[in-house]
Amino acid sequence: MRDCCLPPPLQPGDRLRAIAPSGALREAERFQQGLEVWRSRRYRVEISPHLSDRWGYLAGADAVRRQQLFDALTDPDCRGILCARGGYGGTRLLEGWQWPEVPPKWLIGFSDITSLLWSQARLGVSGVHGPLLTTLAAEPDWSQQRLFDWVEGRAIAPLHGKGWGGPPVTGRLMPANLTVATHLLGTPHEPNLTGVILAIEDVTEAPYRIDRLLTHWRMMGKLQQVSGVAIGRFSQCDPPPNIPSFTVAEVLRDRLHDLGLAIVSDLPFGHDGVNAALPVGPIATLDPQAGTLTLHP
Repeated sequence: MRDCCLPPPLQPGDRLRAIAPSGALREAERFQQGLEVWRSRRYRVEISPHLSDRWGYLAGADAVRRQQLFDALTDPDCRGILCARGGYGGTRLLEGWQWPEVPPKWLIGFSDITSLLWSQARLGVSGVHGPLLTTLAAEPDWSQQRLFDWVEGRAIAPLHGKGWGGPPVTGRLMPANLTVATHLLGTPHEPNLTGVILAIEDVTEAPYRIDRLLTHWRMMGKLQQVSGVAIGRFSQCDPPPNIPSFTVAEVLRDRLHDLGLAIVSDLPFGHDGVNAALPVGPIATLDPQAGTLTLHP
């Protein structure tokens, strides 16, 4: 992975584009609320045509969603791309995809948007693993401010969690939805993971499926390449009722703790709660002794 270049800082008055590269938009009211958060800060947000299309569980056919992304990237007046929601579908856009050679611009989203964020980071462009338009309005004030601080060129505070022991490590921060990132491994869109701080979250995955994902990373030698793991929220990942199971916390400890990595858990990012913005690609320090994840200026 190349060194990640931050796009130029945003400033009020900039024009942004809202797109739906993944799942079909179902949360119309929350989408409008997210738009209002950006517009209340005097950003001009343009909604891409066909954003409300539906094709099965997708926000329109692949060609339509791919065109939304391409048009936003190649529009010289568009300074940033706001993803409407996650769901599923971003990875489908990457099949045969070539990122256009244009000046870097902000790409903001999380969950399924991991696929686009990681593919773009592989080429050296940083995005933000952070609130979608359908989740932004529900974020507390400090989390919203954290997102705007970062994209507008200001420093952001460390996140605090629970350290698992071991010395601090420094590396490029690669936040991701674990399921989506796992399905990029071995593809042309997998970034170089050597020495990175992997920040993971997930939702609605039973503990045995989290086990299966992490075991796949172990079998490929990918977890052994990273320098540390920052663990966010694994929400709605309870065991099935009346079936013997580990908890997701037990699975995470079993699959990660023996690798000798720096690990901090219980960090405030992911689904179903505060989703603190995490840049993709910049240098960060993970300190298990202090239980912190700190972005470098």
